[in-house]
This record gives sequence, structure tokens and C-alpha cells, in this order.
Amino acid sequence: MSKPLAILITWNGFQDQELVYPYYRLIGAGYDCKIIADSRDSKGRIYGILGVNMPCQVLLKDFLEDSSTYLEEGKLLVIPGGVKALEKLRQEVKVIEFVRKWNDLGKVISSTCHGAQILISAGVTKGRAIAGYYSIKDDIENSGAKYSADPVVCDGNIVSSPHYDFMGEWMEASLKTVSALKVK
Repeated sequence: MSKPLAILITWNGFQDQELVYPYYRLIGAGYDCKIIADSRDSKGRIYGILGVNMPCQVLLKDFLEDSSTYLEEGKLLVIPGGVKALEKLRQEVKVIEFVRKWNDLGKVISSTCHGAQILISAGVTKGRAIAGYYSIKDDIENSGAKYSADPVVCDGNIVSSPHYDFMGEWMEASLKTVSALKVK
């Protein structure tokens, strides 16, 4: 039996804790975890705002050329935060289209902090409860969602959290949601 696929999608300049914790937590849970990012150095690494470097298995440009395999095989999409990283990532039209398609399939999307910006841009927040960093409260509400500062908010297939202080609770809720929804 193959491992379930988890995808972490980000840009260089991610919030370190918000990529490091989910990556290793998901590997520990038996997931084949792929970090998809905008660029990497000659060693295949990407860098967070605090200087942590992580392995990047798939370049964003390669992912965007053909993301159908990920849509078919993926179980969990994780969108870490980092204000500068997410401002750049949300400008990638194909990323936004991917997130919209993922949501349409009912697959679990797990975002934290500024990751909610991707959900807003993908148009998947209307009528839902969404947690995000306090500075994007207006953006979340203007998208038609109900803002929450709770440590973890589960609304259907979307699991969101406002801050890296809640990494443990957020990832546990994400894994439980994948299991409960029996994602294909």
C-alpha cells in the first residue's frame, strides 16, 4: 500500500515553524510529504524568514506545468504562512486554480496564519469559518467568511489556524479531518 500524499506549497521566505512542524509531523504519520516551492539553491533547499532551510522536492514551475497527479493522489494540502511568501504565492494564478480544484474535490486544505490569503484568492472561504493571522481579519471577513482567532477551526474540508503557537493542535485536527472525510 502506498503512503498518502501530503503537499506543502510555499514560497521562499515562509514562516519557518509553519513549514518545519507540519513537514516532519506528516512524515511521522506515514505521509509522503512533498514540499513544493518557488526556488531552491544548488542543494535543493529553500529558506524561511528565520533562516531555517528545508528540502524542496518539487519546483513550483514544474508543479504548475502538470498538477493533475497531485490532484488525483493527494490527500492533504498544507499552506504554511509567512506574510511575504504568501503575498507572492497568491499572485500565481495556477496555484489559485489548483487550490480551487482541490477544494472542489472535497480534499482537505490546511492553512495557518497568512495561508488563509490563498483560500481567499481561490474563492473558497465564503460562508465558512476561517482562522488566520489577526492582521488579515478584514480580508477574511470581506471574502464572505466568518473570522475566528480560535487555535483551530474545522469547517468541512478546511482546517485553519491563526498562528504557529497552535501547530500541534492544527496538525492533529488536519489528520483527523483527512481520516473523517475518507479523502480519496
